Amino acid sequence: MSLNWSLKELYESFGSEDFKKDLNACVNYIEGFKGWVDETTENYDNLIPKLEEYINKIIYQEKLFSKLFAFCELTLSVETTNKEALKNLENLEQKASSLAEGESKIKNWIGKIEGLDAILEQSNLLQEHSFYLKEIKNNNKYILSDKEEVIIAKMKNTGSSSWAKLRDLLTSSLKIDIELNGENKQLPLTVIRNMAYDKDEHIRKKAYEAEINSYKKIEDAVAACLNGIKGEVITICKMRGYRSPLEQSLLNSRMNKETLDAMFSAMKESFPSFRKYFKRKGELLQKENGMAFYDLFAPIGSANMEFPYEKGKNFVYENFKTFSNSLADYARKAFDNSWVDVKPREGKVGGAFCDNIHAIGESRFMLNYGDKFGDVITLAHELGHGYHGQCLTNESILNSDYPMPIAETASTFCETIVKKAAIKSASKEEAFSILESEISDCAQVIIDIYSRFFFENELFKNRENSSLSVEELNNLMITAQKESYGDALDERYLHPYMWICKPHYYDSEYNFYNFPYAFGLLFAKGLYAKYLKIGKDFAKDYDRLLSLTGKMNLYDVAKLMNIDIHDIEFWRSSLKIVEEDIDRFIELSK
Repeated sequence: MSLNWSLKELYESFGSEDFKKDLNACVNYIEGFKGWVDETTENYDNLIPKLEEYINKIIYQEKLFSKLFAFCELTLSVETTNKEALKNLENLEQKASSLAEGESKIKNWIGKIEGLDAILEQSNLLQEHSFYLKEIKNNNKYILSDKEEVIIAKMKNTGSSSWAKLRDLLTSSLKIDIELNGENKQLPLTVIRNMAYDKDEHIRKKAYEAEINSYKKIEDAVAACLNGIKGEVITICKMRGYRSPLEQSLLNSRMNKETLDAMFSAMKESFPSFRKYFKRKGELLQKENGMAFYDLFAPIGSANMEFPYEKGKNFVYENFKTFSNSLADYARKAFDNSWVDVKPREGKVGGAFCDNIHAIGESRFMLNYGDKFGDVITLAHELGHGYHGQCLTNESILNSDYPMPIAETASTFCETIVKKAAIKSASKEEAFSILESEISDCAQVIIDIYSRFFFENELFKNRENSSLSVEELNNLMITAQKESYGDALDERYLHPYMWICKPHYYDSEYNFYNFPYAFGLLFAKGLYAKYLKIGKDFAKDYDRLLSLTGKMNLYDVAKLMNIDIHDIEFWRSSLKIVEEDIDRFIELSK
């Protein structure tokens, strides 16, 4: 079976008739859209048919553009130097930006409709999309004039989008010099970073040092990328009237500051427990000054936790089955239909992601699978994203766009299923290793995510005044890591260049893509606790919750399960599950 994904379900190639046909359809749609908007917004007569036509047009637009963009972006993610994909992506971005004026105008028009609630009740189609339309109305105050929106959309193509592509190209094509077993090699960044999971400290340290040294080749260029993107974000936020990029991110996340503050307060309370775990792991690794950054993912215990891909996917499938046949069947479908791109290779971007393509009712999963237990968990995580998309396939594409924090819930829930189920059937040595892996992952989402949030918050504050140098960015990252890890890590071996290797900093549309991971983890932990109480019947409620995430704010989604996310006690109760695991780990380690 192929270890590379199949994209032919989208298009056979960039030269195929279907791809050309859909590109032409984009041109025709764009040409007609502006005229339709101008005619529609002349007055507020016949509101119901006008709004219905708007919904139908946007559904068509979303399906058409999402397929074309997915094909270009998925191709580029595994072939970053594919000129045809890059050319078509830039062409699509230009086309999409030309819709901005019409979209701004129609949204401004919708934002000024009086008595919208009563109008929506008179049409089944409008009722189905009431959350979507009400959100447009509520966000109307942040929309600029039609001409300003066009300028912003077009300038992004040569601004933040170009900077992000440059950063991807620089990191994906970066060759890292390293000496292994007496042989000098040049390896891709993704392969080097996977060495952080190696049992051999000598290899982990060599990989860490080689990675740090390699960034010096591209540090100035990537710093320019980061400064350019964040500068653009600050400028546009001010123009729109947001108090800060964080306020914009919270609104886009359908989450309020009260929730964020409650969650972060509980997280900070848990820092001593996590530092206790880090220190104990350091002792087991025989470190005198605490762990080095390159020890964070070091496997400990005597269990053989090697997981070649075949073993890994079977492991995920069998453990998904302990939760529901529906989840297991979904994983099997993804494996059998070549939806997964598995191994790292030259020209492929680092990390892992899932792309839910609602227009064809399928998903694609990119991994950089390294045959470790952590890779199995990443596979479960990304399949969780895909299953979330599966639960939304019967919803309108306009009701399938859920906010960032809830996006990490299904993925983290699936991780928890696999880890907890695995521990039950494992030997003592394996259970210890799995427990350690679970805590390590949680530490990344609570401790390291907090450092990333701290870094980005400070980055935006400093970028208000001027661009930051490489040295300033490095110092800021070290400060952020000390703020969260405290004295648990050896400060001689932190990671000043985390701002280069984490791609989320370079997406101008998704600033602060860090706190959503913490929300996802802790909300999933709370859901898992409910699952343990309810049993098999929970799966139906869980699927229903996922199916509604595209048309509710986070507070109302949580209320479906009788959870109050404004209450710090909920977050404490979720963190307590992790803290109990830490106590168990320390006890087992003795």
